[in-house]
Amino acid sequence: MSGAQISTGSTFEGLRGQLQEAATAFADGPGALEGILRGIVDDVERAVGEPLEIFPVCHHSPASAIAMARRLREKQPKVVYLELCEDMAPLLTELRNCRLPVAVQAFASEVEGFPADWSPLSVVAPITEASAEYQAIAYALDTPGVELVLVDRSSDHVFQWEKEAEPEETTPGDTAAGEESALHGDAVGVEIGDLRPRFAELEEHLLRHGRVRHWSEWWHQYVELPLGDSDHDTYRQVMLLIGSLFRRLAPGEAHKVRVDEDRERYMWTRMREHLAATGADPADCLYVCGAFHAASRVEEFGVHGSDTFTISPPSGTTWRHGLIPSSHAAIEAQFGLAAGSVSIAATEWAKNLKRTRVKPYRLAGQAGTKPRKSLPAATPLAAPAAPADKLTGFLRRPPVLDSLDEAELLGWSVEIVRSARRNGYLASTADAIAVFETSILLAGLRDRAKPTPYDFQDAAVTCIEKDRVPGRRDVGRLVEIMMGGDRVGQVGYDALPPLARDVHDRLAPLNLKLQQRGVQRALLDIAAQPELAHCSDVLWMLRRLLPEGAARPIMGDRSLGERPIQESWDLALGTHQRSLIELGYEGVSIEQVLEQRLRRTAYAPQATAATVLATVEDAIVYLGSRRLADELGTHALEVLAGERSVDGAPEVLRRVRRLLAYYRTGEPVLPSWIESFVKTGYAHYCTLLPTAFTDEDATVRQVAAMLGFLFSMESLALSLGCDRTQLELSLAQSHPAEPARTALLWAAQTHLGTLPRAALRERCDGLLANPLVVPAYPRYLSGFVHALEPVPALADFVVEAVSNAFARLPDRVLLPWLPTLITTLRAGGTELAPLIVREAGRIFPARLAELDTWVPPWRLPEAPPLAVSPAPTGGGVALLAAHPATCDALADLLGCEGTWAQTEPAGAELLARHPETARALGVLLAVS
Repeated sequence: MSGAQISTGSTFEGLRGQLQEAATAFADGPGALEGILRGIVDDVERAVGEPLEIFPVCHHSPASAIAMARRLREKQPKVVYLELCEDMAPLLTELRNCRLPVAVQAFASEVEGFPADWSPLSVVAPITEASAEYQAIAYALDTPGVELVLVDRSSDHVFQWEKEAEPEETTPGDTAAGEESALHGDAVGVEIGDLRPRFAELEEHLLRHGRVRHWSEWWHQYVELPLGDSDHDTYRQVMLLIGSLFRRLAPGEAHKVRVDEDRERYMWTRMREHLAATGADPADCLYVCGAFHAASRVEEFGVHGSDTFTISPPSGTTWRHGLIPSSHAAIEAQFGLAAGSVSIAATEWAKNLKRTRVKPYRLAGQAGTKPRKSLPAATPLAAPAAPADKLTGFLRRPPVLDSLDEAELLGWSVEIVRSARRNGYLASTADAIAVFETSILLAGLRDRAKPTPYDFQDAAVTCIEKDRVPGRRDVGRLVEIMMGGDRVGQVGYDALPPLARDVHDRLAPLNLKLQQRGVQRALLDIAAQPELAHCSDVLWMLRRLLPEGAARPIMGDRSLGERPIQESWDLALGTHQRSLIELGYEGVSIEQVLEQRLRRTAYAPQATAATVLATVEDAIVYLGSRRLADELGTHALEVLAGERSVDGAPEVLRRVRRLLAYYRTGEPVLPSWIESFVKTGYAHYCTLLPTAFTDEDATVRQVAAMLGFLFSMESLALSLGCDRTQLELSLAQSHPAEPARTALLWAAQTHLGTLPRAALRERCDGLLANPLVVPAYPRYLSGFVHALEPVPALADFVVEAVSNAFARLPDRVLLPWLPTLITTLRAGGTELAPLIVREAGRIFPARLAELDTWVPPWRLPEAPPLAVSPAPTGGGVALLAAHPATCDALADLLGCEGTWAQTEPAGAELLARHPETARALGVLLAVS
């Protein structure tokens, strides 16, 4: 039944005529305003006349929740259709194991059919106790013979339709707020009954004439309070009126309008399919949806609408579903509500229950809810039959002015002063009186007889807030806490995924309440209780997988080849419960999740050799898996061979050294992959070395790391078949122009022996003697400092070079140069400067009195070579003949056959012919 088909004798004909007269008076004749007002009445009448009862709601609205509970007890429907993602239905039974608020989540870490930068995909639907959807869920799940059917688009279709949006439209990740919605992260929020004007001028007009600051306050004052005590027909018609008004005054945003209409077609299609499949009577069903969708005008509207809408198949993305904790602050931040509005709604819900004596529905065994005493049903007052048109009477009725509840306001004033004093404010009884009077004054200025919580909050801030906040919370936040606080939900143990339950079971020996929010200290004496070593393994893996702060070590370390004796941890698994739950979407154990993440990191397209080596180290440290380490190490070899830059050389050097030290001390032989890695790396860096010396993109630290790899791995590489000539040729082909790299090349040549230490000293002296080069001398020193990585034996020479600079340069040159020297050392040599300091401490005198007579070691004359005294002729031969066992043992070591007795004549003749060998041996043995 469309609006054009409504007969002139319809139920709302009187209201339609009054609105037409009002439109004519305001607009000076019929026009667009008349069409809008008549269309609103048509939308209300169309929805009211639908055989399947439509129940319009607003998200997190206490009035909607009260009306929902009342209507469910009156109607007792057998089927409840709910506007919620249809793939979330299996999780709703787990709500009884949770403490509200929580959010139903659909999560996909690997996407198929969507842009890769959207990953991971996440959809959350928060549920609070003061909401109509929770009342419908609790009724349907705990009432025998009642079926709950979710009819809204699936989580996959949420992103399918986002993908079809125009390029300038927002991406799914833009829907969530910032850090305030940490419990929901960057998930896309779906809610039942998003009822807010989409016409900015309309919202501004309502706020200005309502004398309120934000939309949440306007809704509380002009919708929640008037509808809190209304009957079902009045509530339903008013909500349909508001939904139709906002819908008709929405701006023409093509994408949003198309999505809204497609959602309505989707839901009506699902309901008609269910009715046809089950044969249910529409009169025994109830459709719970947002008021915006209840006033729909699509052709598929109603049980007798057209069946022209085709639902697209789901994509290939695999979705995981679970429950995560939510909070009032997360809901407010994600859906653009005023701070504290959800907490105020929860307080209003409790007051409405007490005032209306409506018995709400709660899931049996619901965590965090107190069992309520059964309240006797309210006795209905005898009254004449109310007309079917409740809108006319509601709109004509003047607003009911609530009388001032002085006791309630006085209690608020005293409590906020007490809370302010606990948080460092210098508040007193006078401030409580001022808050009380100011609240009444503000309510009067805003045409309200009874101050609302928002009036009280403004009054408290005005009277108590000072120039600065003495503690962590300001007065506005204290009022929010007093009105109900930021209630944070919790997912019960039975509703957790298998991985999260496994973590709790494995950490049970710690005897901590891990689901409790806040930080708890865990002490592990592994030496006295070896069984706690398994708890330590779990905690280190959690530290690797969860956000910072979930598991923070205070004492203890986990590195290659080390085993803990005692550890101390700060655990906040209850605070980070959402992150732990999302781990359960990736696997059934934390070992499996960690292995998957290591593989994903190692095989990522942008992975470098250093990144893959890091995963090898993590596989050994956290998993102790030789199989996974060998696999990832082999892949690191392939990645290194394909690299054409030296950006990761420092990290590669550091990790390879650490892995070699671990395997040499803990394994009988080196793994084949690391031998191949050293061999390939030696040839790889020798090839890139000449280019790196002249490449402007390569830093001195990276070139030094390449040399460090070549020099420190040289012995192993040569034993595996590498040729040192390749390194010598590589250095011979290097011709750097930058001072720091030139010094680095000199240090490498000194290490290979192609540049003697004396020649290197002469070159540095020449630099100090050349006035044109002196300004660049700090950069030469920077190169020498970096050379300590591949050539640590140059530490004494670096000390000598710095000392010569201070000794020889005049003050007019030295003083302007000092800042450059300090900044150069700080920027390029912070890790190696301790080597220089330690060497300087060894060279320089320890006492001030010794400084005057101290001479630097590099200025001392070189000691003459030791003189070799001539050995007695024939003495050595007689000695060897007298003790042949020594020669026999030496022959065995050298692989020679025979004994001294057999070769004595030839040996004596050989020693007599070449006495230098015996004399040198005598010098080494200090034979006179």
